[in-house]
Amino acid sequence: MMTNPTGRITQGQFSFLPDLSDKQITAQIRYGLDKGYAWSIEYTDDPHPRNTYWEMFGMPMFDLHDPAGILGELNDCRKTFPDRYIRMNAFDSTRGVESVAMSFIVNRPLTEPGFGVVRQEAEARHLRYTVHPYATDRPEGERR
Repeated sequence: MMTNPTGRITQGQFSFLPDLSDKQITAQIRYGLDKGYAWSIEYTDDPHPRNTYWEMFGMPMFDLHDPAGILGELNDCRKTFPDRYIRMNAFDSTRGVESVAMSFIVNRPLTEPGFGVVRQEAEARHLRYTVHPYATDRPEGERR
C-alpha cells in the first residue's frame, strides 16, 4: 500500500494537500495572528524529517500584525531562494515558552530529490534501516 502517491515531502500541516495559494496562505496567517501567534519563515535544501533546524529567513515577526506584511516577507524569501523548501512557522508564546503551534511548507523545488532506504544486516540476523536523503549527495549550495 502506498500512503504518499505523490512522492512529495510531507512535513507539517497541509502536506498531503496541493500547494496552498497566496490567498490560502494569507488566511492561515490571519488565523495565527488572531490566535496571537508570531510568524517566522525558514528554508532548506535538505528536508530530512530529522533536520528540524532549517535556516531562518530574517527575524521572527513578533511585531507584525498584518498578513500582507508577513506575505511580503514570504515573497522576498521566494525570490531569494526559489529552488528551496520554504516553510512558515507560527509560535505560541502564551505559556511563557516559544513553541510551534503551526508549521507548513509554502514553497518546493521543481523536482524533489526524495529519500532512499538503506538496509544493513547486523549481528544475530537483525536488520537496520536508515533513511538517506538524495539531496545530501551533493554539497550544500549545489543541491536542487
